[in-house]
Amino acid sequence: MMRRLLIAALFLGLIGSGCAEKKEVKPEETKPELEQQAKEKGETQKGPEKITEQTAKVESKEIPSKSEEVSGMFEDVFFEFNKYDISDSAKPVLKAAADYLLKNTGQKLLIEGHCDARGTAEYNLGLGDRRAKAAKDYLASLGIPSSRVDTISYGKEKPVCTEQTEDCWAKNRRDHLIIMKRKK
Repeated sequence: MMRRLLIAALFLGLIGSGCAEKKEVKPEETKPELEQQAKEKGETQKGPEKITEQTAKVESKEIPSKSEEVSGMFEDVFFEFNKYDISDSAKPVLKAAADYLLKNTGQKLLIEGHCDARGTAEYNLGLGDRRAKAAKDYLASLGIPSSRVDTISYGKEKPVCTEQTEDCWAKNRRDHLIIMKRKK
């Protein structure tokens, strides 16, 4: 019996001594201060890339007024959950937009990137941006100059469906294409 207690005590002692010391982060410590402390200790912080407003590189653009745009000329381009690659079903929609732009050289296109309601606002802004840029890149591969295509991300801020179902979320994971009218 004594031997079991001794083994249990040793086991608990080993487990307790193996735990890393936790550092309490005080509210007044900012990220630069924490990074400086890590550098002083010779630590480097590498981990999975986290999308932030800075890393998302979402460009701020002046949004055109409704009187300057032609919406609904093209179907929306849809995406799988958490994806931004152009699907085979999206290619004919983008081809139609490219054909229109090639025939109407004075027109520009605005691509709005949208996401479903899941995830943070910050993450969805980045994902919406990547979706819009993927469509822009595909149009460039069809001969449309990038200067004629603008992109903007709304993330999850402008849903077309607000129900919390998979069917509804799928409708919100989209690029919306808008032809910009010529200014007179």
